[in-house]
Amino acid sequence: MKPITVPEQSTLADVAAHRLAQSIVTGELAQGQKLNEAELAERFGMGRGPLREALRQLEGMRLVKRIPNAGARVVVLDRKTLSDLYAVRETLEGMACRLAATLMSDDEIAQLDALLDQHEEQIKKQGGKVYAQSEGDLDFHYQIVRGSRNQMLMDLLGSEQYQLLRMCRYRTSRNAQRTKPALQQHRQIVAALAQRDGELAEMLMRRHIQGAWQSIGEMMDKEEAA
Repeated sequence: MKPITVPEQSTLADVAAHRLAQSIVTGELAQGQKLNEAELAERFGMGRGPLREALRQLEGMRLVKRIPNAGARVVVLDRKTLSDLYAVRETLEGMACRLAATLMSDDEIAQLDALLDQHEEQIKKQGGKVYAQSEGDLDFHYQIVRGSRNQMLMDLLGSEQYQLLRMCRYRTSRNAQRTKPALQQHRQIVAALAQRDGELAEMLMRRHIQGAWQSIGEMMDKEEAA
């Protein structure tokens, strides 16, 4: 699994891609929004060349879709796209959980437990209304996929899909009814990992992701009704 990072030797295009990706994940750039190069260059203080290369990178991550004769737009996560993505996510992350139960070290599992303590403090600071995770080492799901030690899983859930998954998860992180159950489910998964019970860990992860999909479906129903 490979989140977008900005290494010391990064190019201007890499920096631009990171900033644009974060803006799309958080909704600052709305789904379906047309991406005007001149406006974006001025808004983010970058040249048109690096911006074009950044947009090509985001197209590879499926955050941006280029439409013939209409330019580039932010991807629209419609119900079918989300349904497909969560079905894949449920299967692959469930598998990762089962493998991690055997392959993660005791120290790594203890770090996961400590990470959830940090998440609980963040939730309290947000008044219990938001459970948003940062990238990489602060991302619970990222840590488990990495703990599977399976390069194929890391690639499948990695660079091309990671930010798209974050974009989906960001939506449910703003659902106040989901914050405490999500944290509790994360703790149950860690307990199963600590017990080295791969079958239970996989089942719990699958149920967790099913719950996230149900929450998104309910949110979309309300939006459509409104």
